[in-house]
Amino acid sequence: MNSILLVDDERWVRTALRWSIHNLDLPFQVKHESENGLEALDWLKQNEVDLILTDIRMPVMDGLAFTEQLRQLQFPQDVIVISVHDEFPFVQHALRIGVSDYLLKPVEESDLQNCLNKWLQKQEKDDERSSAPQEAMPPSTIELVLQYIRETPLCEVTLTEAAKRVHMNPSYLSQFFKQQLNKNFVEYVTELRIEEAKKLLASTSLRISEIADRLGYSDLAYFSNNFKRITGNTPSEYRKIRFKTS
Repeated sequence: MNSILLVDDERWVRTALRWSIHNLDLPFQVKHESENGLEALDWLKQNEVDLILTDIRMPVMDGLAFTEQLRQLQFPQDVIVISVHDEFPFVQHALRIGVSDYLLKPVEESDLQNCLNKWLQKQEKDDERSSAPQEAMPPSTIELVLQYIRETPLCEVTLTEAAKRVHMNPSYLSQFFKQQLNKNFVEYVTELRIEEAKKLLASTSLRISEIADRLGYSDLAYFSNNFKRITGNTPSEYRKIRFKTS
């Protein structure tokens, strides 16, 4: 069963979509609903989902900004955007930044069914391409990825580029990486970035925002949240503790 995250500020739209997805008798289930992109992004930092359906026009963080943040933070999920007819320029921009498909409001069940079936077919093709190398995947594959991470500045490390190095689908590489190292690619790189951040906080006078930028975080709050989740302290708290003990 494939899990879906619904993102729309109108509750009745989410309810209608949930009902339609249930009625289609396809291997999908709605795992979670969010009212805007920021809420969805916060949820995704702690949870996993296979596919995202998001409205374009929403308060706080719209669907385009949400999709751009997903790509910047290397989340592997496919995104389907939902719009009205006069928002097609926004849809074109969404397609350029990597969404896999779009639906027009009001969403008809037949259109939704076609869209989800297309996604399933894409996943089947990806699985077919991945199944052959999966059985005979050389151990050096992970070593090649680790070598890429070691040789690349942490601010430039991306799942997409790592996947290119080993000729794999990014989503599949993340899964394979987790099978081998018990953590997915993003988790592994995040831990490396936090370790480097700890060194910079303890040994330099760089501002926290400068450290975040050096490590590839354009969102200072996201950097701080990750740092606290892994270390138990905010960056400023960690720096104070280290200076007191040094």
